[in-house]
Amino acid sequence: MTGPDVLVLWDIDGTLISARGFGALMYRDAFLQAFGRDLAGAVDLGGRTELDIIAEVLSQQGVEHTPETSAVLATALAASFERRRGELAGHGEVLPGAREGLEAFAADPRVHQGVLTANLGSVARVKLEEFGLAHLVDWDVSAYGDDHADRAELVAVARERARHVRRFADDEVVLIGDTPHDVRAALVAGVRLVAVATGRSTAQQLSDAGATVVLDDLRDLAAVREHVWSGGRRGTRTA
Repeated sequence: MTGPDVLVLWDIDGTLISARGFGALMYRDAFLQAFGRDLAGAVDLGGRTELDIIAEVLSQQGVEHTPETSAVLATALAASFERRRGELAGHGEVLPGAREGLEAFAADPRVHQGVLTANLGSVARVKLEEFGLAHLVDWDVSAYGDDHADRAELVAVARERARHVRRFADDEVVLIGDTPHDVRAALVAGVRLVAVATGRSTAQQLSDAGATVVLDDLRDLAAVREHVWSGGRRGTRTA
């Protein structure tokens, strides 16, 4: 076997960064730009893919969901993030331990890391660029919320993109995320998971969803490393 031993795929929102409602604000901005009227009601992001959220938003707002209307809103959303990217840092922060974890794995030749995120690809880049993290991941082995509506399918997308590095077996792929959607994605795809209770979901909720490794946060780098290398398999549960 040549190349890295493990492929680590990081979620972004609630795992690496907190943006404190900036995404919902951008949806309102984008909907106004796309359709010329205010978006009514709340937008529930919650770890779902952008394609899934866009479909729900269009339905709730009385706009027929077609490939064309979905593309219009996605384009407007990407433009809103790009136009207002300078405001992002004022709305959020890099979560404790996230930068250190990314830097440690980036420096480890045994690890290849990317992101597996519900965000549009362009939005994911804006977020990590604005928080100074973009250079630490390989964007070419990553998967995004505009690749597929089902988050579990994004695992296959990332693994296919990583084939230029090498073929990674199921137990050589580790997702790191903070929602039950991340847990489900790992379980359905048959890969390993390190869940972190740094977003809206509690440790108990993540455990109930099926996570066998749940960390309070990413501050204990030794623990993160340990579970990336040996955790996430059936029968190992931490809190």
